[in-house]
Amino acid sequence: MSIDTSADSGPANDADTRAGIRTETEQETARETAGSTRPPGVWTALRPLVLRIHFYAGLLVGPLLLIAAVSGLLYALSIPAEKFVYREELTVSAGERALPLSAQVDAARAAHPDGTVTAVWPAASDDATTRVLMSAPGVEEGKSLAVFVDPYTAEIRGELPSFGSSGALPLRTWLDELHRDLHLGESGRLYSELAASWLWIVALGGLLLWLGRRRAAKRALVLPDRSLPKGRRRTLSWHGSVGLWAVIGLVLLSATGLTWSKYAGENIGTVQDRLGGATPVLSVTVGDAPAGAGGGGDHAEHGAGHGGTHEGADIGIDRALVAARGAGIDSGMIAISLPAEGTGYVVKERDSTVPVELDAVTVDPANGKVVDELRFSDFPVLAQLTRFGIDAHMGLLLGLPNQLALAALTLGLIVLIVSGYRMWWLRRPTRGRALGGRPVPRGAWRRVPVTALLPLAAAAAFAGWFVPLLGWSLLAFLVLDLALGAVARFRARVPG
Repeated sequence: MSIDTSADSGPANDADTRAGIRTETEQETARETAGSTRPPGVWTALRPLVLRIHFYAGLLVGPLLLIAAVSGLLYALSIPAEKFVYREELTVSAGERALPLSAQVDAARAAHPDGTVTAVWPAASDDATTRVLMSAPGVEEGKSLAVFVDPYTAEIRGELPSFGSSGALPLRTWLDELHRDLHLGESGRLYSELAASWLWIVALGGLLLWLGRRRAAKRALVLPDRSLPKGRRRTLSWHGSVGLWAVIGLVLLSATGLTWSKYAGENIGTVQDRLGGATPVLSVTVGDAPAGAGGGGDHAEHGAGHGGTHEGADIGIDRALVAARGAGIDSGMIAISLPAEGTGYVVKERDSTVPVELDAVTVDPANGKVVDELRFSDFPVLAQLTRFGIDAHMGLLLGLPNQLALAALTLGLIVLIVSGYRMWWLRRPTRGRALGGRPVPRGAWRRVPVTALLPLAAAAAFAGWFVPLLGWSLLAFLVLDLALGAVARFRARVPG
């Protein structure tokens, strides 16, 4: 991303005129495209338009991107931090033999007789606790009370609120909500959707501008030139090099982030469904219950539709787990949702790290038979890719390397934003003006050949429709730009 759009020089004085700025920008375009492999006519005409869009997008959306980057960095680091902060609840000393899972669940029930067990996560390793998820008075809607049980002694190690299918605990949940909606609920989601909507535009625009620059050595394309004097040119060298290394990751962050968004996310889901890439749903009904009861997709919470109110014959959670193991649910990371009336035990693998183990089965509580199964290998390719993208965005797909890569990427984005604003400040036309920087003069689109302008206009219209916040904000930018132009023309007519 590059917010600065002008020539490599220091602050200008009051003698700068609009004509002078236009000439300077055109001269820089000619210099930077002299060594480019693109057709000179097209890129020379297109570059000022890309610069102008890039300038305003970076300037106005930069603060939102900075918030998203900082909160995303904290979230990525919270995943490994969670294991340290909550080590008392999460870990135990390994014993010789674990108690039956039912005994561990009974211990949690005894500790919270007013709660209802909805799901159980058996200990995933010899030194891990069993997590019993409950609905209980005082627990926020959409969250569960996680009771941590020593699998060897049935001792209660602690209890914490838990959120989502990933089992995020309070630290990660708080940071996740900060990143997603600034703790403002549905209205706050607009900030993150607006940031994700523009991130790919700013990143790809910056890539084009950086590749189009003329440079003496190819090394300066991928590595910052530390021989440059301190100031805007050295900042630009660091800015462009970091952006080149980060651009693919930033585009992927933007795309995967939009899958969660309110408006663009709906359009993405509709397209995915029409292409046959909808995520299949496990049937949880048993006996004569209506088909389709219960179930859930990628974002369904554990225990949804399973209130633990099943009546009648019940083989128990231990035998249900044995039946699921016999059906191939053999991951070390398991989630068991308890049956409600008309539904069965739902036993899911929850290991999102590569190679993923995300199969699931429904077990009839009356006889222990597997009545339905869902294999991740049978998911449509689009559904698999969507799941991979979501888990990578959350730092789960590759475990710690994924989390470190996210931290590095968000740090890179912070560097890009800060260095972009620094260049904008250094290149301000006068020290007395409220707004710094020098955008390319208005009317840059008029010099773009019609053969390039029409496809660009069509692409912009489609992108604005498919990603509504991008379209609305782009329209707002255009209105603001026209208003500023009108004010400037009015002032030019009024003497002194």
